[in-house]
Amino acid sequence: MSERVEIDAALLAQAAALLEAARVCGETVATAESCTGGLVAATLTAIPGSSDVFERGFVTYSNSAKSEMLGVPVWLIERHGAVSEDVARAMAGGALTHSRASLAVSVTGIAGPDGGSEEKPIGLVHFAAGRRDEPIRHERVLFGDLGRAEIRRRSVEQALLLLLSLL
Repeated sequence: MSERVEIDAALLAQAAALLEAARVCGETVATAESCTGGLVAATLTAIPGSSDVFERGFVTYSNSAKSEMLGVPVWLIERHGAVSEDVARAMAGGALTHSRASLAVSVTGIAGPDGGSEEKPIGLVHFAAGRRDEPIRHERVLFGDLGRAEIRRRSVEQALLLLLSLL
């Protein structure tokens, strides 16, 4: 049986606060997600009225999707791996380039239960976020092997916090 991520009341409250802050600032948001598989977008769009702030979401689970949908160079993925600062930054930049949003966040990581290594363990997640025509911010978080659902849930929480920090 697979673990499910619940979009709980705390995440919904966080999403509502982010949407309201973006609305007040006149900002719009795009997401570029890998290990969260669209959960950041789902959390934001669970809030009624989010359509005036949430512009679009890219679920780029495969490396080819990262390249085709966001313009992440294949060589960058080959050199650094999909779970890396460089790819997270390129994903956020690509979300801004391929949308009309003024803010974007990206998430790429290893949620497990497989796929980890000594260099890139389960629970390692790279986040990037930026505003159009400004430098992209990056955060590297090692959640630890908390289970797939919890890593993904915490990744959504961290992505929302990073977006809020831009406002």
